[in-house]
Amino acid sequence: MEEIWKPTPAQLEQAIHKQLPDLIEPGLKALFVGTNPGLYSAAVGHHFARPGNRFWPAMHRGKITERLYSPFEDYKLLARGGGLTNIVSRASKRADELSQKELAEGAEILTEKVHKFRPQKVVFLGITSYRKAFGRNKARLGLQTETIGAADLWVLPNPSGLNAHYQIPELGKIFARMWK
Repeated sequence: MEEIWKPTPAQLEQAIHKQLPDLIEPGLKALFVGTNPGLYSAAVGHHFARPGNRFWPAMHRGKITERLYSPFEDYKLLARGGGLTNIVSRASKRADELSQKELAEGAEILTEKVHKFRPQKVVFLGITSYRKAFGRNKARLGLQTETIGAADLWVLPNPSGLNAHYQIPELGKIFARMWK
């Protein structure tokens, strides 16, 4: 297992515009899609790494992972049938720093990835970024009527600690419904 470490303020500053590699392979059960990497995740090189992010606890509560994974074990998700990517690949302090053009371009790149790797489901983590990137202003949480290729599209709540509307137990139930 990779050593768990915390980035210094200088490392966080240097992570601006860094990219976080996708964890993706053909035929996944679900490809989880964040908006873009935060500085903390980009600095340490792992998805959903910032302390307080509820992605990994929600994955465990939803029985997608057999135990609570550390973000430094994100690569283990592939063996469970899950992959990780982002709409926009560059890191930023906040997702609202992304331009509409970046989100739209990211949607095109993501669509190409989905056609190439053919996951069963594409799971967006955050409704606002999904709406903006794909021009679906009236999208609601849950299973969407649209698909990308043969992949079903799901929109789940953003697991960021800033999203106080959903706590970990409720997120776990939502993730479990999607995973069935």
